[in-house]
Amino acid sequence: MTLPLNALRAFEVAARHLSFTRAAEELFVTQNAVSAQVKNLEQRLGVPLFRRLPRGLALTDEGQALLPLLRDSFERIAAVLGQFDGGRHREVLTVAAVGTFAVGWLLPRLEAFRRDHPFVDLRLLTNNNRVDLAGEGLDFAIRFGDGAWHGTEAEPLLDAPLSPVCTPTIAARLRRPGDLRPETLLRSYRADEWPRWFDAAGCAPPVLRGPVFDSSITMAAAAAMGAGIALLPVALFADDLRRERLVQPFAVDVSIGRYWLTRLKSRAPTAAMREFRTWVRGQAGAA
Repeated sequence: MTLPLNALRAFEVAARHLSFTRAAEELFVTQNAVSAQVKNLEQRLGVPLFRRLPRGLALTDEGQALLPLLRDSFERIAAVLGQFDGGRHREVLTVAAVGTFAVGWLLPRLEAFRRDHPFVDLRLLTNNNRVDLAGEGLDFAIRFGDGAWHGTEAEPLLDAPLSPVCTPTIAARLRRPGDLRPETLLRSYRADEWPRWFDAAGCAPPVLRGPVFDSSITMAAAAAMGAGIALLPVALFADDLRRERLVQPFAVDVSIGRYWLTRLKSRAPTAAMREFRTWVRGQAGAA
């Protein structure tokens, strides 16, 4: 069955508003034109789509069944058409990034990427390092770790050594790494971070009892409020250190991994993916 697009659109808009008058306003046509288009559609389908009431419209069962399908279809059409800009097709690129990397490194650089790659429609998602590239429909995921993820191609981006940070007030009472032992040590879900840092500092770790965070961003916020001492990738908190919201009391750091640009091996690179890969690796190399 071939149905006129204008009639389908008139029905969808009228069904959303339950009003021919408001539909006419949205479509910039007359109320009679909308009513005629809907009536034409009903005749072609052989069923009524609306019940005409004294004070408006109500959908019939057939109309209720048709509306979600049309709404979804028109939204999809609008999304694809929206990718055309200035005579060039805009390509959607979906990137997930660990929140710390996104806020501390990627966001300050995104305006330059957008300016230099106007055809890329970037969608940025954040996570706590747990992603499903296939299930979430991701082109890339920027993750922290050792680069070993099954079925994934991983390219190193940035080293991120960890070092303690805290408020200037707390830092004033710290003279040597051992002075951290009685302090509240804020922790991530990686239980080995503080023990490895104390080992690098040459002293035994205390029994760890501090709060556990699933995000370095929230841990940094807690440290800035004086809740304790956080072990963070200091390179990604340069602004907090520059403003002295946080200070780094010791130069000792420990590397337990790095940030990687990852994608599915089965994912064929698109033009947008190739451009982003070249750009982000170039930026990381210059960092």
